Amino acid sequence: MNTEYSFTIYNSTEQLPSNWDSIAVSSVFLSKNYLKVLEQSSPENMICHYIGIFKKEKLVSIALCQFLDLNKLESFGERDKCIKTTVRNLVFKNFASQVLVVGNNMLTGQNAYALLNEIEEKTVIALLHEATKELKKRYKSKGITIHITTYKDFSKTQIENFETCEFKNDYQFSTQPNMIFYINENWKIEQDYIDSLSKKYRDQYKRARKKAVGIEKRKLHLEEIILLEDAIYDLYFHVAKNAPFNTFFLPKNHFRVFKEIFKDQFLFYGYFLNEELIGFNTLIKNGKTMDTYFLGYNDTIQREKMLYLNMLYDMIAYSIKKDFDEIVFARTALEIKSSVGAKPVKMYGIISHNNSIVNSYMSKIFKYLEPETIWQERNPFK
Repeated sequence: MNTEYSFTIYNSTEQLPSNWDSIAVSSVFLSKNYLKVLEQSSPENMICHYIGIFKKEKLVSIALCQFLDLNKLESFGERDKCIKTTVRNLVFKNFASQVLVVGNNMLTGQNAYALLNEIEEKTVIALLHEATKELKKRYKSKGITIHITTYKDFSKTQIENFETCEFKNDYQFSTQPNMIFYINENWKIEQDYIDSLSKKYRDQYKRARKKAVGIEKRKLHLEEIILLEDAIYDLYFHVAKNAPFNTFFLPKNHFRVFKEIFKDQFLFYGYFLNEELIGFNTLIKNGKTMDTYFLGYNDTIQREKMLYLNMLYDMIAYSIKKDFDEIVFARTALEIKSSVGAKPVKMYGIISHNNSIVNSYMSKIFKYLEPETIWQERNPFK
């Protein structure tokens, strides 16, 4: 390792260098404000570490690491009840319960690190490898063994930077794609988007909007988020626990803390029927990108009113109106996101197990750790 480079591991945002945000400009999810959100309202089974990489005395790269204790989860997800799910849960509990993630386990996309031009990406990754070894030592001293170390989520070009001796025994994987909606520069209003759809998908749009008659959508401010906190959490938790797979659950105060810190950069929309909150979605302004965040809904009303599909259309309409370049719809619900025009972007990661024998079988084990999703891509445009 080149001795002119070094790293420092921070366990609190108060310890971060004053110029941290000058490197985080490429992603809001590495900014001090976002890291403060995690610090004040992260899942109870998660501990965050922040890594600064220095060239001599100068900060040249920043990174996020998360420790996950899966033993603290009551459930990994309750939707799929089958033998494969039972085997997966058994594997996690006994062989993979302590996980170190380089990146953000709560998000889709490359939110692991950011860097200045004066340091090469391969150098950053080599230093992060050293930092994870140091973190494993620190956890070992507390009686905690890290079973799995994983780096996520990278593009095809970015993952090539991991083709080094440090990762020669690691397994490279690709899971569900990141669904990205690219906004046509000629679209100025929602109608421009609707006009670009083929008849089948214009009919889908009209049907969804007709079903939603009677539902009121409102932008909620901090005071309302606090007032409705219990109802919001019930709707979120219903969706989260019925996902096919989960490694964390947000705490109840998460959306309140996010709004307190991010203010108008964090958008919270509530959907009401007869003055009762029946669903919500959240958005984060990230430069020219609109990032979708967590949502929740009453499942019975969602089916009846096509609420989720209407939420997607609302996100598209807002982002067109506000002149964003793209919307990150992230993973899950791939087919319905595809039906509104989102395109799949393949993402890659690296994973290893601390036991060399188990690690040699990682390619076979991984299919139990990450459930496969079968879906059909749609093209809604003319």
